[in-house]
Amino acid sequence: MPKPRVYVGINHDINGGMTPIGKIIRDAWVFGIIEENETCEGWSGGQIDDLIQQVNQAWDQYGCLVSHLPKDLFERHQRIHGQAIQAAKQAGWSGEVETDDEV
Repeated sequence: MPKPRVYVGINHDINGGMTPIGKIIRDAWVFGIIEENETCEGWSGGQIDDLIQQVNQAWDQYGCLVSHLPKDLFERHQRIHGQAIQAAKQAGWSGEVETDDEV
């Protein structure tokens, strides 16, 4: 029987964690759904799916727009995502992967 697949954790994810799952984890930190030291390493697909649902529900309260976040959440969002972008760029990520298919 094959071993169940689990998430490697945001600190071990490709592109410095600049993946859809990495974004969900950072957003979960922003909304306080999970602690900022929770990397989700070893989480099952079901656990990640549950986290996605919780994050989507949190975003729905603000129309899915960063500009609609209250000041404290906006500042936390800027800090968390800003630090992640900086670290990913230092690790070689350029952001081009997200726009490669755009013409």
